Amino acid sequence: MATVTNSDIPVTPTKVQLIDRLAESNGTIKASVNASDQVTLFQYDSAFADLTGPSPTHSLLLSTAGTSNNPFFHEACVFLPAHDEVYITSHLLQATKSSNFPTILISRVKLQRNDRLNGDNNVHTVEWAKLRPPPGIEMPNGGVNYEDGILFCAQGSAQTGTGGLYYMPRKAPPKAMVTNFHGRDFNSVNDVVVAKDGCIWFTDPCYGNEQDFRQRPKLPNQVYRFDPKNGDLRIVADGFGRPNGISFSPDESLCYITDTDYIHGDGSKDFTRAATIYAFDIIKVAGGPFLTNRRVFAFAAVGIPDGIKCDVYGNVYSGCGDGVEVWNPAGTLIGRIMVPGGVANFCFGKDGEMFLCAEQKLWRLQMARTTKGALLGI
Repeated sequence: MATVTNSDIPVTPTKVQLIDRLAESNGTIKASVNASDQVTLFQYDSAFADLTGPSPTHSLLLSTAGTSNNPFFHEACVFLPAHDEVYITSHLLQATKSSNFPTILISRVKLQRNDRLNGDNNVHTVEWAKLRPPPGIEMPNGGVNYEDGILFCAQGSAQTGTGGLYYMPRKAPPKAMVTNFHGRDFNSVNDVVVAKDGCIWFTDPCYGNEQDFRQRPKLPNQVYRFDPKNGDLRIVADGFGRPNGISFSPDESLCYITDTDYIHGDGSKDFTRAATIYAFDIIKVAGGPFLTNRRVFAFAAVGIPDGIKCDVYGNVYSGCGDGVEVWNPAGTLIGRIMVPGGVANFCFGKDGEMFLCAEQKLWRLQMARTTKGALLGI
């Protein structure tokens, strides 16, 4: 597929709006809507100002609005610092022929920056290539940095024996890591994170079946841990409606898992279902990790908490219906990155930047250079 180049990308100062918690709580003000077509910041606490810095800016790197309805910028959102590239998976793209199934494409966005040696980290040009997933990585969704490439969640197709976790090096064929639970196909693996010991933790809701491209579930909606050194695969958490995003605190003493049961794959919504982030303590028993003390960490202000990540200070970020909502480690909402149309997933880049996936638009937000993701710490 042809590469699209977008040059001379403007950098816009990002408006910061101070929100009075009490006034919002008693209905004096309403701060749940972004009336602008730009990224704006809602600050509930001074701690959020420390993260954004005194002069945050944003850029619209890519947009298909007005030219295509295809949601190319949906999930994964993995930044490869060595190559200054971002990899993103699309939402379902409808087939061009009635006999074909919907598909999902992978976008590779190559970044060209200004002079970082002089303190300018802005992106002035991007090269966007749409890639068909390699064999095995059928209907990709979430992803994470892994060795010199990306570990992708493959939701699988209608055929048995498909789906699971695949490692995709930059210049080699993909490698299957784990594709089944003792002979039973996963439902539709959604998101993944890699612990410091090399073990892989991932979620497995049933969205693929609800979206009519995956077989009927053969397992509950659960969370798994896989050890690639010895093949040990076990369930670490259950009892979810739709387990989705997963992340660790910087010291890996806590695990955060989002439950997006509020919306099902067929598009139906129920406001009484979970749109919740749960926190777990990670403890060792007989030398093995267990998730204990499950508790509600936060409930999304708007929509559902999808992708989730922590910064190096332990603050928790999640893509929601209003953009990216940010809580401190105590579960207090300290700020909201308001993005038109909301954000499914996002990632941290270099020196305080974030890449925000908003379906038809890909945004870049520059915050304080000391604000870094716990996953990469760059």
